[in-house]
Amino acid sequence: MRNQRIWWLTLGCLALLVALPLALRKDSTQAPAAGSRRLVIFTPHSETIRKEFAEAFSRYWRKGHAEDVYIDWRSPGGTSEIRLVLDAGYKAADETKRAGIGADLFFGGGEPDFASQAKKGRLVPLQAFQNHPEWFAKGGPIPEMFTGERLWAKDRTWCSSCLSRFGICWSPQRWQALGLTPPTRWMDLTDPKLRGQLALADPTKSGSVARTFELIIQAEMQRSLAAPERQAWPEAQRLAQGWSDGLRLVQRLAANARYFADSSTKVPLDVADGNAAAGMCVDYYGAAFAQHVNRPGVTRLLWTAPAAGTTVSGDPIAVLRGAPEPELAQAFAEFVLSPEGQALWSSPVGAPFGPRERELFRPPVRQDAYEKLPAERAALSPYLTGDHLQYRPELTSAAFGTIRRAVRVMCIDTHEELKQAWAEVVRAGLPADALATMSDVSALPYREGGKGDPGLDSPDPLASARRMAELAETFRRNYQRAAEQARQHQPAR
Repeated sequence: MRNQRIWWLTLGCLALLVALPLALRKDSTQAPAAGSRRLVIFTPHSETIRKEFAEAFSRYWRKGHAEDVYIDWRSPGGTSEIRLVLDAGYKAADETKRAGIGADLFFGGGEPDFASQAKKGRLVPLQAFQNHPEWFAKGGPIPEMFTGERLWAKDRTWCSSCLSRFGICWSPQRWQALGLTPPTRWMDLTDPKLRGQLALADPTKSGSVARTFELIIQAEMQRSLAAPERQAWPEAQRLAQGWSDGLRLVQRLAANARYFADSSTKVPLDVADGNAAAGMCVDYYGAAFAQHVNRPGVTRLLWTAPAAGTTVSGDPIAVLRGAPEPELAQAFAEFVLSPEGQALWSSPVGAPFGPRERELFRPPVRQDAYEKLPAERAALSPYLTGDHLQYRPELTSAAFGTIRRAVRVMCIDTHEELKQAWAEVVRAGLPADALATMSDVSALPYREGGKGDPGLDSPDPLASARRMAELAETFRRNYQRAAEQARQHQPAR
């Protein structure tokens, strides 16, 4: 048995050695010209976005400098995978006294990942702040804060390039067939009729998905703080109750889930194809899929921002420390933030400075960019529409790592047991004792100051793994016990 385990471990290591170069493979959206300068950019952006920005910047740079530029895109996965690559690269660079890792920019992803890289000293100030201070001045086109979210860094090391909101993508046909009213809140996705009907994504594979789960929990905490019936409670108690309410809401969403995909791009595809009734989806994926699949008289996919359940966050861009082409890297970042670069995000194909082949469906970060869009598109500006949550970082930001790992152990590693428990509880008519056991989240209490679980967030990977295994076993026992309790309420078969 021991030899067999060693054999499998060896095989796994060989597979990793083969897979890693493939994960870091160069993009094929642009062919290098002889003698061209090269930018290396880490990004989770889609191939469509990469292609449009590579070609637009190349045209822009060639016009002003008579030089060709080749963009060498590096896309090992989502922002979580990019974070791991940057961590490993800069650790090796620091050990060998090198300034950089042979890459120029980090483009796209969630604000927490950029804030983390800035804190580690891996980003340099963007020259756009110095060259165009009017862009960032009070009342200027790029606000510093919106819906409580920071859109550019105080130290000027990163700036959001476009905006995004996570919400609900859903199939009107499936929803009607289930006898449900259109969803307007995250809570609407917990209806027992949706058991096995939701498509969700893994927060440990995507920083933006993890942020969405954080917002779901924080919305419940803010609701608890404002609840009239809880005003006599101490604030700490209201926060703790809201935290538990949020964890239970996430748990109930997971109980209705068919799966947790590695990539959030799979979710709207399955909803549009009728393989799921609804799912958690970022706005631009929803818009792109809706345009692709909806036809006059046949609406297969809609996207809804949950009321007071999501913020408007930014997808930043930053220049990496030790960039081989610092001048070119700064020029690319400035181009992305310029009116010309911003026009790529939401303009129709063929519009002035718009995309050449396919629309990107991304809301620009510049407020003045919407003035140049067709009226029906300008009216969809996140700056003008939506019942948004106002993010309060002091409530949950320190627990961001805990939340993404908690979803893993509470909902993903134990998904089969959770689904079985929920099926038995629903079949028994939602008995209070079984529902309480299934919904017991006391193993993950809210900590003073909004701090994360010290075991889950331990810098020691072995300690973190032990805590995750311990929690997974706790929740697994809860779910098995809840299923047994529910069966006792069911009539004999």
